[in-house]
Amino acid sequence: MDLAEIWRVMRRRWYVLLPGLLLSAALTAGVYLLVPVEYVSQSTVTLLNSKKATVAFDGNPFLSTQASLTGMADGLARNLNSDDAAADLKALGVTGLHEAKIADNAQGPFLWLSVTGTDPAAVLTSDELFTAYAEKRLQEFQTQQSVAPEAMIRMTTIVPPQKAEPQTKTRLQYLIMAGALGFVLSLVATFFVEARRRGTTGPGRHRPTAPEGAVPAGAAPAGAVPVPVPVPAKAGRPVPSGAAASAGADAAGSP
Repeated sequence: MDLAEIWRVMRRRWYVLLPGLLLSAALTAGVYLLVPVEYVSQSTVTLLNSKKATVAFDGNPFLSTQASLTGMADGLARNLNSDDAAADLKALGVTGLHEAKIADNAQGPFLWLSVTGTDPAAVLTSDELFTAYAEKRLQEFQTQQSVAPEAMIRMTTIVPPQKAEPQTKTRLQYLIMAGALGFVLSLVATFFVEARRRGTTGPGRHRPTAPEGAVPAGAAPAGAVPVPVPVPAKAGRPVPSGAAASAGADAAGSP
């Protein structure tokens, strides 16, 4: 089946295709209304060495880095993603989905703290609360281990919580899926109806009647002289040639 035939079928069965396309449009509109736009706000923080460890660097924490800071950043991120942290953040007024992870391609103990939700203002406020909570949890870890204040690892914000940005990728994917599914189902219904209609008018379904006055196949026209058909002789009993000739003459002279 080529494109021209497909177009002819679609034009011939428009009464099936058109309602399907309308339903597809309604389905796509429903997805557009039901799937909200998500917003994301993100901040970037880093862990710094303790004041005691930076004495040899004139107190500059960016000149003093240790591998243990990266390990501490990983442990802090895991704790911030736990159920206990989620309960604490909810009590603080954080809404939406929060996530803490080590920054991609990070060359040090850098963390991304992000919040995702449907209200941009609430997402930004939640990310600010999340960032402050992360620093508080870092201090609580070290206090539980009786670490002296001068030896505590510190946290500083590299990028503060940013304005919530819309994330339309997921919503767009759902819209494309809904539209494509509706269009495919409409085509399937159209060609199904076409196949059924062709099946009812195919060979063996309706035998056409001969027009009035037509001569059936195999019948001789009116007024034609019948041609005698020789009768085969029985085995062992040959028919005399004279008898066959007289029989043919009688048949030809009969009205």
